Amino acid sequence: MLKKQKYKDFDWVLLGAAVAIFIAGLLFLFSAVYSKNIDFIIRQISWFLIGALFFIVIINVNYRKIISLGYAFYFFSIILLLLVIFFGSKRLGAQRWLELGSFNLQPSEFAKLFITLALIRYLTEHKAEKGIKNIAAAFFIMIPPFVLILAQPDLGTALMLVPVFFTLLYIWGAKLKHLFFIIVSGLAASPLAWFLLKDYQKDRLMVFMNPDIDPLGAGYTIIQSRIAIGSGGVFGKGWLSGTQNQLNFLTERHTDFIFSVAGEEWGFAGGVILIILYYILVRRAIEIARKTDDPCGVLVACGMAAIIGIQAVVNISMTMGFMPVVGLPLPLVSYGGSSLLVTMIALGLLESIAIHR
Repeated sequence: MLKKQKYKDFDWVLLGAAVAIFIAGLLFLFSAVYSKNIDFIIRQISWFLIGALFFIVIINVNYRKIISLGYAFYFFSIILLLLVIFFGSKRLGAQRWLELGSFNLQPSEFAKLFITLALIRYLTEHKAEKGIKNIAAAFFIMIPPFVLILAQPDLGTALMLVPVFFTLLYIWGAKLKHLFFIIVSGLAASPLAWFLLKDYQKDRLMVFMNPDIDPLGAGYTIIQSRIAIGSGGVFGKGWLSGTQNQLNFLTERHTDFIFSVAGEEWGFAGGVILIILYYILVRRAIEIARKTDDPCGVLVACGMAAIIGIQAVVNISMTMGFMPVVGLPLPLVSYGGSSLLVTMIALGLLESIAIHR
């Protein structure tokens, strides 16, 4: 009876939406890789099961205890990011992974979560002092890992920290004039960032404006992605029947561009269903935040909603050509153990808030 009472506020809708997204993702992933290497599916399921263990542990721990370790997680992420610089494996010009036997760990994915937890702890400790001084201190908490992630280079994950940072500040209660000042200052300085970008990152921004300027180079992937999604029509070509996918025109179709597979084979209807599932997931996270009176719980719930929601929006927009290609995976769908584990931990934190609020 006590156990049932403990879990009476467990959000089954949140969990159901997440599982539905993962199952759909497995179908997309199978279609993308079955002709080449079925090991991708086995590994993805293995990572999901590991993530499920983390999920079960976290929902049984009061989220406040986890947030109290926010600074420890923060310094751990800094260590991991430094290890990547010195010992990381390199692929396609980027050094983002640590090899652990047959598995590869991407520390920037975990840093995204750990930095958020550290910021939440700091903002919670200073909930009565919402001046520019504490906003600046929070900003300087974010900067070191931001620079380390940018150096890999991993522009997409680094930039993800920015909207999450502003989301937390807004929910915390920072004055709008302070947020507006920071945004305007950032936009004014943004042209200088052009000179800090790698050549391939500049190419991606240029082909975002016009993919046809380099149709066989930097613009190739986005052109093929748009063709795939457009050719799916209303109901798609059918599972395992996407020509762009099966004939290998789509690159990175099992990771960053997996939504292209969904669009081609499941069509507009399938894409809308997937987007609705993400909406339900994020909406439930916001509902969890609304139901708790604890400022820390509100920040955690909104932070996790921002991590999942913003990443989904950017990835889907990127594959359709509405945003530049920045290399962000689609949560619970794209192949990748690190991203999957982080998302499962985020879901565990949301359920912990629902249970322990």
